[in-house]
Amino acid sequence: MSNLFFIQTLGCAKNTADSEGIEAILERAGFESAASPEDADVIIVNTCGFLQASRQESLEAMRALGQNKHDGQLLIAAGCLVSRYGQDVKHQVPSVDGVIDAGRWLAMPRFIEYLRAHEQTANGKADGETWFEEAYINLPRSQLPARSVTDYMPRHAHGPSAFLKIADGCDRPCAFCIIPAIKGGHRSKPMDDVIAEARDLVAQGVQEIVLVAQDTTAYGWDWGQRDVLATLMERMCNEVQGLNWLRLMYAYPGHVTPRLVRVMAAYPQIVHYLDIPLQHGDGRVLHRMKRPNPVATKRMLDDLRTAMPDLAIRTTFIVGFPGETEQEFEGLLDFIEEEQFDRVGIFEFSREDGTPAGAMEHQVSRQVKARRRHDAMLTQQAISLAKNRAFVGSELEVLIEGVGTIEGNAAMRDPALECGNCVSIGRSYRDAPEVDGIVIVQNELAIGKLVKVRVTSASEYDLIADPI
Repeated sequence: MSNLFFIQTLGCAKNTADSEGIEAILERAGFESAASPEDADVIIVNTCGFLQASRQESLEAMRALGQNKHDGQLLIAAGCLVSRYGQDVKHQVPSVDGVIDAGRWLAMPRFIEYLRAHEQTANGKADGETWFEEAYINLPRSQLPARSVTDYMPRHAHGPSAFLKIADGCDRPCAFCIIPAIKGGHRSKPMDDVIAEARDLVAQGVQEIVLVAQDTTAYGWDWGQRDVLATLMERMCNEVQGLNWLRLMYAYPGHVTPRLVRVMAAYPQIVHYLDIPLQHGDGRVLHRMKRPNPVATKRMLDDLRTAMPDLAIRTTFIVGFPGETEQEFEGLLDFIEEEQFDRVGIFEFSREDGTPAGAMEHQVSRQVKARRRHDAMLTQQAISLAKNRAFVGSELEVLIEGVGTIEGNAAMRDPALECGNCVSIGRSYRDAPEVDGIVIVQNELAIGKLVKVRVTSASEYDLIADPI
C-alpha cells in the first residue's frame, strides 16, 4: 500500500513545530511526504482550537479537503481542536476518518494502521458511530510510544528559519484562556534534547532558531528551577556551532528575570527581539484578566531597554474584555503610546466556554469590540510607521527567505519564481517569521543567506532596502 502523507497546519508556531514532529515520525515509519493533498493517501489537518475564529477555520479546511477525498484516502483531524472538542469534530465534519488529540501525535503511524485495519468494517456500518467510538480512544496506552511529546526527534528543516518547541502546556491562570484545558500543565523538554535538536537543524542549514512554548519563560519550572531559560540560551550559544540567530517568543511579563536580560544582551547570536504578550495596559482590566499589573511590566520593559537600547518588542492586546469601559480602553491606548512597541497584534475578546471570562457579566458588544480594535490598530500603525522610517539610511542584517515581485504596495513571495528582475524577501532581527513585517531587497539574492542591506524607504510594516 502506498504511504504518501500530506499535513496541513493551522494555528500558531507551536503547531508548526508539532507538524514537523509528525512528519519526522511518519518518515521514520516508512511514509513519504506528498506535494499536495490530492497526491496523498493520508491527509492530516493539525487544527487550532484556541478561539472561535480558529476553530471555524479548522472545520472549514477539513470540510474542503473532505469534499475532494478519493477512494482509500484517509482524512485525520489532529491537534488542539480535537483535544478540546473530541468526537464533536467528527460530527461537524463526517468525512473525517479519525481524530487524534494534541498529546498523542507520536502514535500517528500506529493510529493510521488502526484506521486502515478498521476501514472495511467502518464502511459497512450504517451510521459509523460504533467505529467512531472505537477510533476516538486514540489507541490503548499499551500501544503508545514511551516518549513524551516534549522529547527530541530529528526532523527536516523547511527553510532558513525553524521553530523549536522547548515546552508544552501552561500553568498560568489567565481568565480568558482555554490553553491549560487543551494542553494540560507546563512540561519542559530536557535541555540536552533541545541542544541536540538545535544542532540537527543548524546542520541542515538553518540560520535562525525561534524558541517557542505557551510560556517560554516558565522553562524548567516543572523541575523546580526558576531561572533555567537563561542557562538554556547560554548553552545554545556556546554549544550549537553555526547558529547565527536565536530568537525568543512568548515570554510571560513577570518571568523575564534579570539574568535572562543579561544573557540576551551578552551573546551576539541572540537577536534583540522579545515577544511578550501583555494583553492590556489598564490595571483594572489586567486584574480581571488575572494578568501581571502594568507597574511591574513597565519596570521590566525599562530594564530590557536599558540593557538593549535597540531591542524590538512585540506584544499582543485584547480589546473588549468583559466590563472594559471607555476609560479603561483609553488607558490601553495611552499605554501603547507611552511604550512605543515595535510590533503589536490587536485581538477582539473571544468568549470561550469553560473560561472564567466566558461566564463574566458585562460582555462587550461585537460592534464596540470592532471599533476599539480599529482605533487601537490606527494608534499602533502611526507608531510602527515612525519606527520604520527611523531606519531609513541605516544598515541592517537580513535573512533572505524567498524571492518575489512587487504588486501595488505589496511584495508577493514566491520561492519557486524564476526571473531576472525579482526582489528578495527577507527579515531583519526586528521581524519574527510569519507574524511580523518583511524587508524587500531590490535584488535577487541567495535564499537562506544573511546579507547586509541599506534601508531606502519604509511603510507601516515593511522596509525596502538595497544590498550592500
